[in-house]
Amino acid sequence: MKAAVLHEIGGVPRYEDFPDPVAGDDEVIIDVKAVAVETVDKRIAAGTHYASGQYTAQLPAIPAFDGIGALPDGTLVGFGNPRRPYGALAEKTVVPKGSYLPIAEGVDPAIATVLGTAITGMSIKTAGGFVPGETVLVQGATGVAGRLAVKVARLLGAGRIVATGRDDDQLREVRTLGADEVINTAVPDEALAQAYLDVKGDGYDIVLDFLWGRPTEILLRSLVPESFAFPKPTRLIQIGESAGAGLTLAAESLRTSGVEIYGAAKGLGPQTMQEVYGQVVAWAQAGELTFDVVRVALSDIEAAWQRTDLRGSRLVVVL
Repeated sequence: MKAAVLHEIGGVPRYEDFPDPVAGDDEVIIDVKAVAVETVDKRIAAGTHYASGQYTAQLPAIPAFDGIGALPDGTLVGFGNPRRPYGALAEKTVVPKGSYLPIAEGVDPAIATVLGTAITGMSIKTAGGFVPGETVLVQGATGVAGRLAVKVARLLGAGRIVATGRDDDQLREVRTLGADEVINTAVPDEALAQAYLDVKGDGYDIVLDFLWGRPTEILLRSLVPESFAFPKPTRLIQIGESAGAGLTLAAESLRTSGVEIYGAAKGLGPQTMQEVYGQVVAWAQAGELTFDVVRVALSDIEAAWQRTDLRGSRLVVVL
């Protein structure tokens, strides 16, 4: 079969032949239809992700660990957990029986690869207890997940949406997706702190944070009141760390600001996952939630892997 094959950590996958997988006991062969290439896949291949050793212990290997494909009976499913060295970026892969779920009828396989990304935006509800009318701040809104989070917040009934990013052109695009105010974080610290204050209105009810690091540290500092007051709660949901894995959290940033910090997995379980996934699918089927994808053929993986021009679109390999 043809596959995207990684020969060395830090290398670029190449389109070439790879032995067909053979299903063992309690395994099934998947005919792959579409795979989203995400930042985590590139970090694993580069050796910079904490799980890199797990996925690159045996080389050559095929990158990516989930996608959309067909079972032997033709049922379209979302699958995960391929048996290494097989990954998702191939004509076929092999997974344990049960490591897949049916895809809703009528959903394009390429779009189905991105539905899970939209679920991170739903964490304002599952983790943050979002109530329609509240103000949502999306930290890092110009990426794929951030843009979807803005759309999800609008669909859930946010009263105001504030979005941050480092590029003015992309922030203008985010406005067209539903953001009421935007903040460029690529400014000096004090200017950024003032920007958070200038557009917070009655306060940020929920912060969906894909950034962490410097911008979030400055945000938390800006929320400390200048005089004694009964603070309005701000629920910060930690999702990503594209601006840094750590920050300095001053005691007063929690003691007097009303800030509550949660991880994105708070509130998730089998039932809530089913509910939020069903909601995302319903929005997609109704055309209310749209997804920006760039489709490429598996044969173009080497060039596609190195693209830097996607600007908030998800790269999806279709087979």
